[in-house]
Parts: sequence; structure tokens; C-alpha cells
Amino acid sequence: MGTINLITDLPGPKSQAIVARREAALSQGAAKLTQIAIDHAEGTAVTDVDGNTLLDFAGGIGMLAVGHCPPNVVNAMKEQADKLVHMCSIVSSYESMVEVAELLNKVTPGNHEKKSVLLNSGAEAVEAAVKIARAYTGREAIVVFEGAYHGRTNMTMAMTSKYGLFKKGFGPFAPEIYRLPFPNVYRKPADLSEESFIEYSCWQLENAMVAQVDPNYIAAIVIEPVQGEGGFLPTPPRFLERIRQICDQHGIVMIADEIQCGFGRTGKLFACEHYDIVPDLITTGKSLGAGMPIAAVTGKAEIVDAPHPGGLGGTYSGNPLACVAAIEAIKTISNPAFLERATKVGNHMRYHLNQIQAANPNMVGDVRGLGPMLAMEIVKDANTKEPDMDTTGKITAGTLEQGLITIRAGLYSNCVRFLPPLTVTDDEIDEGMGILSEVVSNLNAG
Repeated sequence: MGTINLITDLPGPKSQAIVARREAALSQGAAKLTQIAIDHAEGTAVTDVDGNTLLDFAGGIGMLAVGHCPPNVVNAMKEQADKLVHMCSIVSSYESMVEVAELLNKVTPGNHEKKSVLLNSGAEAVEAAVKIARAYTGREAIVVFEGAYHGRTNMTMAMTSKYGLFKKGFGPFAPEIYRLPFPNVYRKPADLSEESFIEYSCWQLENAMVAQVDPNYIAAIVIEPVQGEGGFLPTPPRFLERIRQICDQHGIVMIADEIQCGFGRTGKLFACEHYDIVPDLITTGKSLGAGMPIAAVTGKAEIVDAPHPGGLGGTYSGNPLACVAAIEAIKTISNPAFLERATKVGNHMRYHLNQIQAANPNMVGDVRGLGPMLAMEIVKDANTKEPDMDTTGKITAGTLEQGLITIRAGLYSNCVRFLPPLTVTDDEIDEGMGILSEVVSNLNAG
């Protein structure tokens, strides 16, 4: 038997009741991607309030690299809860907070002296990184890229692309944000080779240093080594190298936003390790906390130390319960055996996705990603590459009906992304991808 076990239609009656209560009590502005209500979970399996067990290929939108409720994390939190639930790091120190920072300083790329600051969420980490870069350089401008997602605070909304979903109706936004084209090789002009397109993108980057903003005015260039919400687009190596060179040349802080693509998600602890490039600052979150709210900025000590005392931090930043969860997550994910398995998970999933694309070439326009951070882009026609949001929604709805949780991504919301716990078994991959293949083929045939 597989992991999935459905005893009612989805959503079941108890799920429907809870979702109805949610709709009555919570803001409609907080999206919900499914109509199910979960009771408990373990590994890659989640069980809803009606007793249905489903496979989770969304993984808390990338938070659960170590799986749902791993015993070492749960036990550490139980033990911590008996001793100290909250103190506030502004008031006093406690060892778990210090240990998280020490581990982050140890495992992030680079041989330089490093320091960290702990926050609650990815958006807070990105905003803190911007503040740190501005304090260090004495400059104001921030360079970001089309397709990027950096958060929902006012500053990080200004940095985020995809206006309609994340920014509509919420302006005005923070100033001095300069957005440049990102080299999406899948959507390059037809008359350019991939190499020529990437070189042209590098030229656009360099031209912006004259046409849009003087490099001596730029505090930081912020980039996701693999775009998350943008559609799981790996940054071409040449483009990332050119960013590093420009930052070195002009004293700009290079910030890698690894909140979604970090902590094993690409088969290495950090996505930038695939490029052999060391950013000045790295933002982390999501799987750092194994499901608990914690994020961080880690980087060169002289840069991280630039803000004045009191300029960083928050009431809940580095909460003891979140910190002990992060300690266990870091130790688990940084284990070479865990990362080796993550790479195998990616290879296994990519094999299935390539098979689905081969069987449905006019619908599945692209299969891409880095390691187990994978997505397939759904189009109306393989030649025109016109995005197909409607079919993408039907795919995620169709897999859910059969007990597989999948979610969308992409600038056009036409990508199905896969973020299962990296503890997923081969049998669970086969089970989930079998459902996906059936749903896609049925839609393609219909």
C-alpha cells in the first residue's frame, strides 16, 4: 500500500466546516491554496480532520526539508518548553540563540569572519539585510530583479516582482529600488542562443549602472540564486559571476536571498555553493526552522556589525523554541548523507517530470530547477510558450482530489512547483508522480 489513504471525498465534511469557520473569522486577504484542514502530520504524510492521509509535495512552501514533526526537533522543543519559552534577546542572552548563530556562521560559505542576526521571517531577514548594507556602505540604492520575491513588508514588497498578486493596492512603496531584467533562458528571444542571451543580460546589468543608477550609489544587489515564486529559475552562472564582479569593483554588498532555495533544497546546503560564489550576506529562513518561525542574516562580520545597537532585532527574534528547532535542523541538513539523499531525490523527481514532459510536450513547456527544487511550466503551446494559468490550477486541483498536495508558482502563476520534505522516500516519489502524470495526461487528452 502507498502512503495516500482517502476515506472521504476531498475536502471532507469536517475540513469544509473548519474552512468555513476560517472564512468567517480570518481576512480573505490571507490566501488558502486548498480546502482541506490538517490534524496531524509525519514525514511526507499529512492527515486531515476527516482521517484522509495525503502526500505533501508543498512542504509548508519549502519550510520542511527535514519533514513534518521530525522526532529530534519535536523532542528538543518539548524539552525547551519545560525550561524557557520566551525571554526576548533584547533583554538577556540564552545559549540556544547563541548556538544557532555559531552554527550559521560555521556552515555558510566563505572563510572570512562571520556574524549573524536572527529574525522571525524571511521578509524580516531581507529587510534587515538591506538595513545592514545601507549602514555599512552609507548608500541608499538597492538593485533587485524581475521575477524576484523577497517578502510582504513595505520594503520587501517594493523589492518583489509580480505586482498583481503581491503589491496591488498596497502602495506607495519604499523608494530607491531599481529592478533589472533577470535572464530567464526559457523565455529568451528565439533568435538568440542561450549563451548570447545570457551575455546580453550581463550587458543590460552593466548598462543599468549608467542608465538607471550609479554603482557608487548602490548599497546592495539582492538576488535569489534560484528564484522561488518566480518559477524555480536557477540564475545562470555567468550572470551571478558578473554580479559578484560588479559588487567587488564598486564596493557593493552582494546579498543572496536563500530563504527558499537554501538549507538543502537544491542538494547543497546553500544554492550559491553550486556556483562557487560567496555572497557578502546570505538571508535564510523557511527550512532553517523545521516549521518554526525563524530567519537570519549571516555574513561578513564587519558588514553585519555596521548598524548601531538597537537598529536590529525584535521582540520574538531568536525565540528559544524556534532556536532549538533550528539547531536540530541545521545539524540534520548539513549532514553529508542528508545532502546526498537530497540530490538523489532531485534526480528521481526530475526523471519523472521529464517523462511527463515527453508524454505531454505541448502542455509541459519546461522542466527546470536545481537538485530537488523543481518545477514544470505549463503552456498553451510549446512554440508560443503562452502561459496557461487555468490548466495549472486544474493540475493542482486534480492532484489534490487524488491525495497529492501540489502548489503553483511563477511570474504568470503557470508553474507547478515541488517542495516535498527531503525525507521523502522513493516509493512516495513514485506514488506522487504517478498521480501527477495521470492528471496531466487526462487534462492534455481532454
